[in-house]
Amino acid sequence: MSKAEGKEVTIRQLYTELNKQGSNGEYEKALKSANKILSLDPNEQKALQCKLVCLIQVSKFEEVLKFLDRTQPTYDCTFERAYCQYRLNQPDAAYKTIQDSGIKPLPPNLKELMAQILYRLERFEECFELYKDIIKNTHDDYDDERTTNLSAVVANLCVEGTEKDLPNLREDTYELTYNAGCALAGKQQFPDAEKKLRASEKLCREFLEEDGATEEDIMDEAAIIKVQLAYCLQMQGKSKEASAIYIDALKNKVNDHALTAVASNNLVVINKDQNVFDSKKKMKLATSDQAEHKLTTKQKKIIAFNNSLLAFFTNQADCHMLASRLGNSYPDMEFQSLLIRVSQLARDKKYKDGIELLENYLKKQPKQELELKFAIIQLHLLAGNKKAAIDLLGGLGEAKYCPGVVSALVTLYLGLDNKTAASSILKNAVEWYKKNKSSAGGDLTDMWRQAASFHLRGGESETAAKSLEELLKTNPADMKILAQLVIAYAQFDPKKAQEASKKLPALDTLTTASEIDALEATNWMMIAKAVKKKIPTSSGKTDQSPSTPGSEVAKKKKTIRKRKGKLPKNYDPSSAPDPERWLPRYERTGYRKKRDRRVKEVMKGSQGTAYGQADQYDMSKAYNQTKQSPATTTSHENAPSGPAPRQLPRKSQHKKKKGKH
Repeated sequence: MSKAEGKEVTIRQLYTELNKQGSNGEYEKALKSANKILSLDPNEQKALQCKLVCLIQVSKFEEVLKFLDRTQPTYDCTFERAYCQYRLNQPDAAYKTIQDSGIKPLPPNLKELMAQILYRLERFEECFELYKDIIKNTHDDYDDERTTNLSAVVANLCVEGTEKDLPNLREDTYELTYNAGCALAGKQQFPDAEKKLRASEKLCREFLEEDGATEEDIMDEAAIIKVQLAYCLQMQGKSKEASAIYIDALKNKVNDHALTAVASNNLVVINKDQNVFDSKKKMKLATSDQAEHKLTTKQKKIIAFNNSLLAFFTNQADCHMLASRLGNSYPDMEFQSLLIRVSQLARDKKYKDGIELLENYLKKQPKQELELKFAIIQLHLLAGNKKAAIDLLGGLGEAKYCPGVVSALVTLYLGLDNKTAASSILKNAVEWYKKNKSSAGGDLTDMWRQAASFHLRGGESETAAKSLEELLKTNPADMKILAQLVIAYAQFDPKKAQEASKKLPALDTLTTASEIDALEATNWMMIAKAVKKKIPTSSGKTDQSPSTPGSEVAKKKKTIRKRKGKLPKNYDPSSAPDPERWLPRYERTGYRKKRDRRVKEVMKGSQGTAYGQADQYDMSKAYNQTKQSPATTTSHENAPSGPAPRQLPRKSQHKKKKGKH
């Protein structure tokens, strides 16, 4: 046998092994067999194609792209190249590969791939049309998967708020029911979405249990349904239930990184300014690189915004950097990122820098003049510059006549003690609303009322009357407004006041005898002593009941007499009380400290003197003899004639103490 014949035999044997290994799903072994064939004959296109399939099956997408760039096969490899780029999270490159191939019309496999790429690129309207075409012209075992993908596209279109007529798809599987729930959530119909999602969770469990799945597999598959359900609960204000579901999903360590990011972000929103350290940990999960490619642009934008807010509220140093990155990455969030940066500058008391940032942005975006000017006004007020704030509020054009702006201007003028300017602001507002009744919307009752009361306090009764007249037009049945108008008229036009007062109800109709009795019977403005409880008699008159609790208490209080205080047994009313009777004994003048027998008596006086002479030289005794006090026994001039109250002789005190032992 020649070498050529032996080579062909070997290749045939390898193809047989390759076919067998591919049928059994042994792609690693099949890859080795394909490599052996290509080593014998590099031009074997079937072996080359088998190698590409094996590399894709073992998820070696980068090797596929390198191999294609190196070998450049003769047959068209557009699908393999685009698929590998799509799996490597390069949807733009995959889209370009299909577009540059020039294949028109696209075959079924490329159509399916193109629909997936458009979904990843978030071009949902194009994706929707392409899926409709695929479902219409293709009928095989994958119809359920295509319908599920179409329902996912419909759900995303609902989130975007499209006006396109969307089809009503069937809901006989848990995936289709889940997507229907997501579509309702996108339309802000959260109670209906909650019902759909609970039904989807039930269907999911039933289907997987019939399929013989384990509890872990069921929980892993149902995790996405539960997290979406938690979102609907959170949007309905049921934060505790939503938080429990999010925490449970994170504890189970779901393999879906996008799901983990969404649950972590939503928990941070629930925490708000509480559990800051926990929020920081959750935000790290939400901003991980693994979840970056699986999240939609809207999800990434919201997570980035929440990350910037968290950095601001926790006063982190990278707040400016995160806010700037938010504005650069998402142009529609530039204004929000600017406000975060300005708020941080205001916290650092750098008001001038914040005002400069806002003024520079105002030049670029004049459409947002009102919001930006209000932010600048807030910074001026924080800096204590009321005049600059007044100037900006006064230059808002017709917006300065809004009730809130009018109220702010009046308050600021009163703060500067400029009542004249405050009054003119209210006058101008009243005149403007009279001329522009059609364009002025909203309830202006409160503003008219405040303007009238302000002018009445300031003595401008005519101006107050104008405000009250406008207010009475909107509320003709309000007698309080009419009464105020009568008071205002009375100060400058008595005739008008008299005419207006005729419309007021008569006094007889305002109160009745029963209402007066009820007011007298209530004790909400009276002391309990002043309340007289009455009971009706047969004649219709009311008499006080002798058995009422109030009357008994009154009688008891009358009979109670004050008792005289007890006096000591040895009290003498003719003697003057001791002026030191309220002092403690040890602070009184005549108090002598007890001698401790354990301490030896210190000898006083000079050594060598006689015992009797010690008192002569004791200076302490000499001082005590010269000092006179009403409580001392040595001086008889100021001593009381009898013993002081509550004072007993020392001997009796000692006896009592002995009796206690």
